[in-house]
Amino acid sequence: MLYAPPPRVTATLVARLPEELRTADLDSGLNAGQPPGLKASSFLEGPSFDRDGVLWFVDIVNGRILTLDAEGHIRIAHEYDGWPNGLKIHRDGRIFVADHKHGIMVYDREHRRIEPLLQEYASQHFKGVNDLFFASNGDLYFTDQGLTGLHDPTGRLFRYSADGRLSCLLDNLPSPNGLTMDLEERTLFVAVTRDNSVWRVPLGRDMQPLKAGRFVQMSGGLGPDGLALSAHGELLVAHAGLGCIWMFSPEGEPIHRMDAPQGKLVTNLAFREGSPEIYFTESSTGCIYKSFTSRHGKPMFSHSL
Repeated sequence: MLYAPPPRVTATLVARLPEELRTADLDSGLNAGQPPGLKASSFLEGPSFDRDGVLWFVDIVNGRILTLDAEGHIRIAHEYDGWPNGLKIHRDGRIFVADHKHGIMVYDREHRRIEPLLQEYASQHFKGVNDLFFASNGDLYFTDQGLTGLHDPTGRLFRYSADGRLSCLLDNLPSPNGLTMDLEERTLFVAVTRDNSVWRVPLGRDMQPLKAGRFVQMSGGLGPDGLALSAHGELLVAHAGLGCIWMFSPEGEPIHRMDAPQGKLVTNLAFREGSPEIYFTESSTGCIYKSFTSRHGKPMFSHSL
């Protein structure tokens, strides 16, 4: 079903990655396996705020974990032989990284080292993990995308429980990407990039999938990438290739759109607890933008681990 175009705003530039940090070889590393148009000298992803208001994010193709301070300065927190694709900060301060090359990693900021947490499932390496999400009980959900797509719909959705059990929830996704949960944490939303849709995955009493289906069917661009949820249950979707963030009502209707002023490769988004500001990465220009939306004068965005 088609809907009327929602209200739209243009985001504000916060910071741009310095040219001297855009150094990846277009013919090697992760770039070597990318289709035309996605090879890049830098590729920003995975924004997440820590408790001090510092924005952490990653540069996949350069193997870097980066920070953005309140003055708009971008700094390298860590550089290593990896392809960090997603980043989330646990409530205890640990920084978890979904690394396409190595698996789920944990960065120790005190000692400035990164170590693997999960590298395989059922004695086989992951295809290429992409993004991650923490439930309030400490369970970690993450996607395993690799090079899957409509030609090979074998991408996976995993849960790593707080007590250390790893389970595969779905294994038939054509390019699973960003993910989040509804307010009750009984339903997962998963961006399925090559299907150009967001899947809705209800969880039963045993927290196993029940009657998964498409929540939003999108069009244009490359497809949905990062996801986030508002405090009122609206779903925010970074639409890579279309250069915007969409906000959908809890029923799946488009109600707001935030555009990057430059570039079409909007990859992911983050918000501060209790703030109406939303920050997002645009990878073709190496920029971080911010926008905001509020309802009835109250912050829109919910707490995230």
